Amino acid sequence: MIRPLLVSAALCALAVPAKAEQVFPATLAGHALLPAFTLVAPPADAPRDAWISGKFTGPTRNDRPMTVMGDVGAAYGSHATGISLPFIGQPVQGMSGFAMNRAADGSIYTLTDNGFGAKANSQDALLFFHRMKPDMATGKVDLLETVFLRDPDRIVPFRIAYEGTDSRYLTGADFDPESIQVLGDEVWIGEEFGPHIIRASLDGRVLAVHQTMLDGKPLRGPDAPGVTVPAAGGKDFQVQRSGGYEGMALQPGTNLLWGMLEKPLLGEDGKPEGAFLRVITFDTGKGDWTGNSYRFRLAEGAAAIGDFNFIDETRALVIERDNGEGDPSLECKTEDKAACYAQPAKVKNIVLVDTASINDEGYIKRIGSINLMDIQDPDNKAIVETQADRDLTGKFTFPFFTIEDVMRVDDTHIMVANDNNLPFSGGRRIGTAADNEFILLEVADFLAAK
Repeated sequence: MIRPLLVSAALCALAVPAKAEQVFPATLAGHALLPAFTLVAPPADAPRDAWISGKFTGPTRNDRPMTVMGDVGAAYGSHATGISLPFIGQPVQGMSGFAMNRAADGSIYTLTDNGFGAKANSQDALLFFHRMKPDMATGKVDLLETVFLRDPDRIVPFRIAYEGTDSRYLTGADFDPESIQVLGDEVWIGEEFGPHIIRASLDGRVLAVHQTMLDGKPLRGPDAPGVTVPAAGGKDFQVQRSGGYEGMALQPGTNLLWGMLEKPLLGEDGKPEGAFLRVITFDTGKGDWTGNSYRFRLAEGAAAIGDFNFIDETRALVIERDNGEGDPSLECKTEDKAACYAQPAKVKNIVLVDTASINDEGYIKRIGSINLMDIQDPDNKAIVETQADRDLTGKFTFPFFTIEDVMRVDDTHIMVANDNNLPFSGGRRIGTAADNEFILLEVADFLAAK
């Protein structure tokens, strides 16, 4: 359990700026992508309803495929993305976490999130995880397997969208999966609505669902079962909407899951408790919470995290980000947002932390970081261009809204990927939907830092 703080001490800690940390260089060593418009077929025994997904993303039901153009939303300039809803099939978009452990063939485990960004519009979005193999030599990503989550044994403790079916496949109206780990022949998934931790078999069968406990009390979000409107933030729920387990690291040796919330918790006054995120540990062997929790301090300008993965017994990688997308050289200067970015990307970092070094206030030590908006590309490894009003020769940026995948590859490299929120995000070019990009970064000094 985190050490109790005096109010005055907590306020002082928030008021004092964090010591500037070392920013390490990163060089692009490889680049591959899975095209934005990549779909998979539902299982043969899934409800026919799942064959057309995205029917509820507008104000009314729409069963006519490819009739409504996707766009980035009013807050981002309402740029069209060139891809229309609903889809015939299920979009692979939304890759939202890498598992630390790989499959026997070397492929990586990743997962798709709840579908279209909200509980209310994702009733027909099936939940699934994948095995993929990015090929940095060819620039392509092989999708080897997709595994759909299902609840035939009625383990889920609330009514699911496809409750009355025999197959009982899970949808984005049930859970919002955002992080994944594989341990032996089981999959552990951190999700945002509850927030919950889900244990499943490698073939997608739900084995257990664990409600989050913090300081001996249930922790809930506004979309958790049992939270009804009207509800007061900080009292009826403490987790912000889309603020559950965005990152969940599996610690080697202990097999503890370190679940990191995406956004700060809400205090009794309904406001964020501070510029830090809670990290809560779960014992996979006992199937229960340890009772310990810690804090990750966000850098100035960062609003959330995207992924969390150990690289050894105590050190881990965390993605922290702002809510922007697009190159900052194209930031809007006028009311007309047709050819500019209303909220460009500025804070997109990979942070190295040490969980063995925790101060008296419960903060995990930040060792250093790399800036994903300032990557060196001397060998022209990039396979797509970024729209910008500046010279990016020899430079590479990763200007996406949601960057949600990071893992160690070897002693000198890490791999990073984005969640492209199909068809609601851009980032590379105005008017073009973001692809699922995988980048290999050479960061030897960063990985060796202590």
